[in-house]
Amino acid sequence: MKDEITNKQRNYTLFVLVLVFTSSHVDRQIMGILGQPIKESLLISDTQLGLLTGIMFAVFYATLGMPMAMWADRHNRRNLISFSVFLWSLMTALCGAASNFMQLLLMRIGVGVGEAGSNPPSHSIIADLYPPEKRATAMAIFGTGINWGILIGFLVGGWINEWYGWRTAFVVVGLPGILLAILVRFTVTEPPRGYSEALTKVTKAPAFWDVARFLFRHAALRNIIIASALISFTGYASVIWIPIYLVRIHDLGTGETGSYLALIIGVGGAIGIYLGGRAADYLSSRLGQQWLPWLVGIVSLAGLPFLYLAFTATSASSALWAYALPAAMGTIYVAPAFALIQNLTPIEMRSVAAAINLFITNIIGLGIGPFSVGFFSDLFEPRFGPDSLRYALMTTLVVILWACWHYYRTGALLAAQHRQPTH
Repeated sequence: MKDEITNKQRNYTLFVLVLVFTSSHVDRQIMGILGQPIKESLLISDTQLGLLTGIMFAVFYATLGMPMAMWADRHNRRNLISFSVFLWSLMTALCGAASNFMQLLLMRIGVGVGEAGSNPPSHSIIADLYPPEKRATAMAIFGTGINWGILIGFLVGGWINEWYGWRTAFVVVGLPGILLAILVRFTVTEPPRGYSEALTKVTKAPAFWDVARFLFRHAALRNIIIASALISFTGYASVIWIPIYLVRIHDLGTGETGSYLALIIGVGGAIGIYLGGRAADYLSSRLGQQWLPWLVGIVSLAGLPFLYLAFTATSASSALWAYALPAAMGTIYVAPAFALIQNLTPIEMRSVAAAINLFITNIIGLGIGPFSVGFFSDLFEPRFGPDSLRYALMTTLVVILWACWHYYRTGALLAAQHRQPTH
């Protein structure tokens, strides 16, 4: 068969896409471990720090993801991913040259522009390579890039900052991505669309608004998108601000903080997201797709009291111990949500559907989440002093309860759909 894909090719493609996702999260999350040194060096407020780590990055990242996803549904996805990796890696390295807040903000926007072109086509490629019954596990393996990225960004960024300063840290983590862009362009093969479903012909990609209407008229898809956005609000806020909290309130160095969080979020989170994907595939194949969202809701509720203990801890060690469990489970939502959206969306809509999901998730989670913590920290500072950051972080916890209702609702809708007789 002309277009036959071997297991070796399939696994290699997934491996390279994990590297791409890892690179994007190194460059995105390094702001967390470098936040306090940048604040002190450039003399900026927590609100400005929230702009750098959150909303301004997210607006460009999420908005440009739409047209890039539409392009990916019509043209070569591998080439778009390669160009995107090159751009965000270059802009990350250039962050080290910023001499004021505005220059650094423009460079971070450049990182967001670059990262806009990698996720939707990556989801689409994975969906073409893996059938629905194996898709959550494949998406979970892909999703571990979040945790490997945090591990590298926090560990390397933290120690490079202590040895050479935050500017050098940006250069060290940025430049290797240029080599990765070359690797993607010349070693990854673009799979045929619909390959995993054994389709020989795929319908022409529809207009953007047709995809948007499909998603928001589909009750289960609408609820899983809302749930993912809300749960990522707390997730992104804590990942960005927990290292700043440990450095500022518990007096840890950036190297020590980065090492602890690399182990807790990086290794623990990667294990958590992989096991979450395997569990999601196991439960959904035996009990129905409703267990994809229900699993995430149960795990999210279990982690909520531990986050509260982490934010109110009186010592660094107790904060880290309390944070370990929610950090390990914090990205479990990624694989079930990604897989469910790909499963319920027609093939010709998949890149754009992924982009719409990522747009909403990133505006609310990556954008408003970290920004809100910075805003509330400045708002509470006159009354609580440095402890204002504790209370700002605690404002994010109520959002978890809201998200869990939508996870429950998604599962209930899928269960009801499963019970309906077919004619």
